[in-house]
Amino acid sequence: MSKAPRAFRLDDPDVVSLPQGETPAVTSGGVVVVPDEEPAAEVAGVAPRRRRMPWLGLLLSALGGLLLMGLGLALERMIAELFASHPAFGWLALGLAALAGLAFLGLLGREAAGVLRERRIEALRRRAAEARERKDDAAAEAVVRDLAALYARRPETASARAAIAALGDAIIDAPDRLAIAERELMTAMDREARRIVAEAARQVSLVTAVSPRAIVDVAFVLYASARLVRRIAALYGGRPGFLGFLRLSGHVLTHLTLTGSIAVGDGLLQQVMGLGLAARVSARLGEGVLNGLLTARVGLSAIAVCRPMPFAALEAPALVDVAASLFDRKAGEPAGAEAPGEAR
Repeated sequence: MSKAPRAFRLDDPDVVSLPQGETPAVTSGGVVVVPDEEPAAEVAGVAPRRRRMPWLGLLLSALGGLLLMGLGLALERMIAELFASHPAFGWLALGLAALAGLAFLGLLGREAAGVLRERRIEALRRRAAEARERKDDAAAEAVVRDLAALYARRPETASARAAIAALGDAIIDAPDRLAIAERELMTAMDREARRIVAEAARQVSLVTAVSPRAIVDVAFVLYASARLVRRIAALYGGRPGFLGFLRLSGHVLTHLTLTGSIAVGDGLLQQVMGLGLAARVSARLGEGVLNGLLTARVGLSAIAVCRPMPFAALEAPALVDVAASLFDRKAGEPAGAEAPGEAR
């Protein structure tokens, strides 16, 4: 009997269709069709993950509300007592309380604006990736238009925005339109971001190499990393306040966690292995350069998180670029010169 594939029509009288679960009888020359099990039965044993109650968030919110109520009651009693004993001081306290409330509302507005701006940049990056993947011309045009509007108040982007506007309604597919926008608007910012990361890495390397205490190293690395994240965010259009900075720092740490093993495998490990000679000469020098490289990793993650477009037409900065500029500067490069690895 031939085992070659054969085709049958379902309305053929020799084709017998059986219900699910029934055992087919032995037939001679006929074809028995047994329906497969439904896909739902295969995954019936996988229970969906239950959403847990945000107990920590509820606890912090409740404690924060109680603290604000306590402060408000204490302030109200103080103002009432001042009005009873010294009316002039009572009016002064009331005016100061009103001024403090106005400043608090201003801070809340600034924090909300910073968070909304960060979400706008995140949404723009996600839309750009989706438009490139789906090759959606209309979506790509909308992304480019929103990207130009994001930097509309920056005079240094005027020529890039004019070049993008000159495209108009030209027939350009989505990947090419996004690539043109990325080259025009992101090239100068990426170059400046590399310079900022290399500068922070050099500062951390120098300070931790000469500091006498480990606590000074830790404090300066944390300060330099926080300052680096804020500078990168401001460069790409974000203006995070305190809450926005905490949210952005969480995204940077998440990106570091997801890409840390890859980065160590292809960049950091090679650089650390190259520090053997420096470590033999001075253990503090080796620690300083290692701290500089780790700071550079934070900066590269901040670039990936804060950039409004994913890297596609332009090459993403690598750790070896920043490390090369770090070592070149240590070899005696003037402080005002541009590192060779900072421009492509």
